[in-house]
Amino acid sequence: MIGVTGTGDWPGLDVLEAQQVAVGDLVDAPEGVQGLPFVVHLPERGPLGTLVGRGLAMLVDLPAELGPHGWKLADRPGADLARGHALLREDGDALAVAGHGYAGPLVVPVLGPVTLAASVYLARGDRVLADAGAFRELTQSLAAGVAEHLAALVRAVPGAAPRVLVHEPLLAPATAGVLPTFSGYARLRSVPAPLAAERIGEVVRATRAAGAEDVAVHGGAAWSTVSTIATTGADGLAIEVAGLGEAGWERVAAVVEDGLRLWAHLPPQASSQCAGPDAVGQARTLTAPWRSVGLPAAGLAEVVLLAGQPAGTPDEARGALAGVVRAARAVAEVAYA
Repeated sequence: MIGVTGTGDWPGLDVLEAQQVAVGDLVDAPEGVQGLPFVVHLPERGPLGTLVGRGLAMLVDLPAELGPHGWKLADRPGADLARGHALLREDGDALAVAGHGYAGPLVVPVLGPVTLAASVYLARGDRVLADAGAFRELTQSLAAGVAEHLAALVRAVPGAAPRVLVHEPLLAPATAGVLPTFSGYARLRSVPAPLAAERIGEVVRATRAAGAEDVAVHGGAAWSTVSTIATTGADGLAIEVAGLGEAGWERVAAVVEDGLRLWAHLPPQASSQCAGPDAVGQARTLTAPWRSVGLPAAGLAEVVLLAGQPAGTPDEARGALAGVVRAARAVAEVAYA
């Protein structure tokens, strides 16, 4: 059955309201579509509300703090870390209320180790990604922290069966060696793809050991990440399907045929004054290239659809999520034709 979920990013400041939508609207998905409720994060709450801030709050025995130029590792825990822990607890309480009595899959978005290491600086130095030892230590800390995070979510919603979505939007620039140094006058040395896959794989294995039924890795919009993700041990590949092009879809087809489940991150729906939102057109961004590369139509029934980045207001984000549910029904018509 075609699944529908979100990336986790949600506008606004009311986490309980957002979590109630992310659970309630997907539990009520129509017949033929499997709604996959997801854990939300609200970037409008500030640096601690982003995936980077949440990832740092999950780290075990590796404190961080906000500096003049962004996040950096710290010598000891401080006020920033305390607020981050408080925010995670607040989000867990909201999930407990929104998911009361719920039993079923729960998608948990987390930031992957490559992107986290590329987004955070050493206490006295450049990005964590530039230091092999620090990168390894951060990965180990994140793997342990994500496992603890999953345990906390299951305590909040005892019937939840976690499915983890590991976001790695900076995987492509990290392996291509195009990330700027702190000064901006040079580029960091590229991270070898096998090393990146190994680090992501550590988090994948930790989440699976912690009870995750399914783990997908999101490589952003770059099809160059597909081969790396395929060697992490993940169960699924998540990628933005708009603009992949023939070469990108050929690579996606190869890993799907090898057994990875596709989590297709759809673009926002086009809309017109006459016809309204175009759910069929949104579905075609997946179904047309899927069939053009020779993948069987029936295989579309195994795909998970990810809602595009939410619009500016919670109501618009809710509408976008409902639109992807309608797009899923259009995909189902192709899959079961």
